[in-house]
Amino acid sequence: MSLELSKRAAEVKPSSTLAITAKAKELKAQGMDVVGFGAGEPDFNTPENICNAAIDAIHSGFTKYTPASGTNELKKAISKKFKEFNKLDYAPDQIVISNGGKHSLTNIFTAIINPGDEVIIPAPFWLSYPEIIKLAGGVPVIVKTKKEQGYKLTAEELRAAVTDKTKALVLNTPNNPTGMLYTEEELRAIADVVVEKDFYVVADEMYEYLVYGDQKHISIASFSKEIYDRTITCSGVAKSYSMTGWRIGYTGSSKEIAKMMGSVQSHQTSNPNSIAQKAAEEAINGPQDSVAAMHKEFDKRRKYTVERINGMPLISCVEPLGAFYVFVDAHEVLGKSHKGETVNTVADMARILIEEYNTAVVPCADFGFDDHLRLSYAISIEQIEKGLDRIENFLKELA
Repeated sequence: MSLELSKRAAEVKPSSTLAITAKAKELKAQGMDVVGFGAGEPDFNTPENICNAAIDAIHSGFTKYTPASGTNELKKAISKKFKEFNKLDYAPDQIVISNGGKHSLTNIFTAIINPGDEVIIPAPFWLSYPEIIKLAGGVPVIVKTKKEQGYKLTAEELRAAVTDKTKALVLNTPNNPTGMLYTEEELRAIADVVVEKDFYVVADEMYEYLVYGDQKHISIASFSKEIYDRTITCSGVAKSYSMTGWRIGYTGSSKEIAKMMGSVQSHQTSNPNSIAQKAAEEAINGPQDSVAAMHKEFDKRRKYTVERINGMPLISCVEPLGAFYVFVDAHEVLGKSHKGETVNTVADMARILIEEYNTAVVPCADFGFDDHLRLSYAISIEQIEKGLDRIENFLKELA
């Protein structure tokens, strides 16, 4: 057959993080002692009260279609959470509940992008942003940030990237893959540029509850009506409540955008899973003890991982203040020799680590930084210790 397939779909790269995680699971299934630093998901079970809410939903027959953009009960819970935690007023009809954070982003870019519209993405970035934007017909504009600035976009860098085709900025705080957190001062400076130049902010705040030390999460939309009107705020229950497989994400936006996203979703997927919506309602409305317990454990792992990495030769990291990732600068490794093989790229380093040291890490070329790698500390402290020992052994064997 000579029928041509979609050029747009052909340009999309598969997720390297999912590929690495799959490789680690495959080796584990073969009986190998693999440490996987790849997965962007907590290692904790979903809290029992949330699971029980799902079981109750099944037994009570809550297994039918719901409204396409989500149940009103869950929207009310999210509206209350937005007001109390984010200092944002989003009424239920401004909220769209979707099948996970990626689906929320797909809805957003489908709703706001016309062919050729540009979307500014600070690098390093979560690797799915450019691909979702391209699928919607948009043009990703990558702005590389600096390690000395904590890998964060400055207002000056943003202003320099704006053109007459700019439709939106993707702003991810706390950040994946860096774990960096934008301060109020930094966010206000960015908001001023957005309002002045008049484009949207897609504020991905999925890791908002995972902030450490004396820092606090701030939503950019909370500053003024002008920036609020231009912001689509995204979050979900996956990371904070250890509900990655439940697939519930949500957005707060203007009524106009929410209506459009709801219409798109009604044709593409219909409603999010009815049972998962009941579970998410319990997650948001119910006891938060488990969230605090997970947060405490993540913080312990974070401190240990940072201390170990910065004590090793050839690699270093800036201390992350949020999420559960450490962004490792490995540029000094490049050009070194391992058992006669030159390590030319961080991808080479990752391959050697998985093949010879049974340790999976994520090389970050697909995140916009080809001399860095990402380690997730969403695994047990024992696994972290073992994996870091192996990485250190690898580094000491380089010539």
